[in-house]
Amino acid sequence: MNSSTKPPDHGYFPAIVCVECDSPIDALVALCIPRHEATDLVAASWVGSEPPCLVAVLDGGRPVVVLPTPEGRWAACNAFLNDLCATHQEADRRLARLLKRHRHGYVACLRQADLLAADARSESLD
Repeated sequence: MNSSTKPPDHGYFPAIVCVECDSPIDALVALCIPRHEATDLVAASWVGSEPPCLVAVLDGGRPVVVLPTPEGRWAACNAFLNDLCATHQEADRRLARLLKRHRHGYVACLRQADLLAADARSESLD
């Protein structure tokens, strides 16, 4: 496989903020993830070195994401994984089209391995 056919190692997607919380567990619980599952997800994310973007799929298949804000809080967001982009700029343009009435959001980034794991979790719920 040459470099021109290699899939990107990161994917970017728009995320619209529902609420900001002081911890990633609180943010996941605010998105209706049961506390014990939220705790397990956060503990599993500690393997990485940088603050993680945590993706979960709610009952019914709706993807959500929790990510650190520049202010040091945690944003609980609706994730638009169907709008996955190869570049941050493209995802930022899609986010601008989604934002309405004083809402705000972020461009989230996931590694390709994390995206595949999220896809596998959502397919197992179908």
